[in-house]
Amino acid sequence: MALLLNRETIQGLLTMSDTIALLERAFGELASGDAAMPPRTVMADPAHNGWYGFMPAHLQGMGTIGIKAVTVFKDNPAKFGMPSTLASIILLDVETGQTISVMDGGFITAMRTGGVSGLATKYLAREDAKVAGVLGMGVQARAQCEGMAAARNLNSILCFSMDPPEAQRQFADDIAVKTGVTVNLASSVQEVVESVDILALATTAATPIVDGAWLPAGLHINAIGSHAPGLRELDTASVVKSKIICDQKDACLVEAGDIQMPIEEGALSPDDIYGEIGDLVTGTKQGRESDDEITLFKSVGLSIQDISTAYHVYQQAVEQGVGTNFDF
Repeated sequence: MALLLNRETIQGLLTMSDTIALLERAFGELASGDAAMPPRTVMADPAHNGWYGFMPAHLQGMGTIGIKAVTVFKDNPAKFGMPSTLASIILLDVETGQTISVMDGGFITAMRTGGVSGLATKYLAREDAKVAGVLGMGVQARAQCEGMAAARNLNSILCFSMDPPEAQRQFADDIAVKTGVTVNLASSVQEVVESVDILALATTAATPIVDGAWLPAGLHINAIGSHAPGLRELDTASVVKSKIICDQKDACLVEAGDIQMPIEEGALSPDDIYGEIGDLVTGTKQGRESDDEITLFKSVGLSIQDISTAYHVYQQAVEQGVGTNFDF
């Protein structure tokens, strides 16, 4: 029998603090060689302004194997009233290969993306960081706020997007309720960047929206919005003046325009990338080394995040007796 889990059920089984802890363990396994994660298969669908990927992973220590199918169709909200990012996850029994669960992956995708930024914030933001900022106000931006708030005791969050004023106000109100942190609206991207200790980038921008001249000393950046070649939220100066940590270096070199384009310009070398988040988790490398350095966490999203989080959700569902059992 397999367990079918929908989004509503999953939302009651997963917290941000649990997600960050799960990801810390998963990235530790990856860095230690205890996780198998082939490169994801990615294809574009220009006719529908879409992108889709297939992402397998096997985490030996956590005892799980699975695959996520994820799509990003940017016209969905306007044309169909649907989220731009959709996903489904299949989990398999590690001993038999039998399917044990099929679940919605949309909420998990948002949570693990916010969670990995929370994990990066834990290791890279200043200990006295009190003000977070987010650019963008979509599903991912919400999860970014939750992740940063879970990792640091914040006084306030500053937000900006190109959404209508009423949508911005609603976003701020929702985040304030969700995190218990005061949320304010900014008048520009520059105001956010110059005013915060931790910055999350969660936009659909194809060209840089952040100017390196705006970055204050000691800033930590979580850059998760652009996750494909040719797309970037940060200009070259921002990247060059930062200590760069990737979720996985090889993946970022192939998929992250924020990293690729400065390299293509000759302003950055792959050797300039300081390390991976797993290096910080295992203690192989130190995270923040001074209060003045600017740190940049660049993430394109890895299947170990999805499968580790999904397996926890499955275990919680079995324990609580929720979901729908079905037989193929």
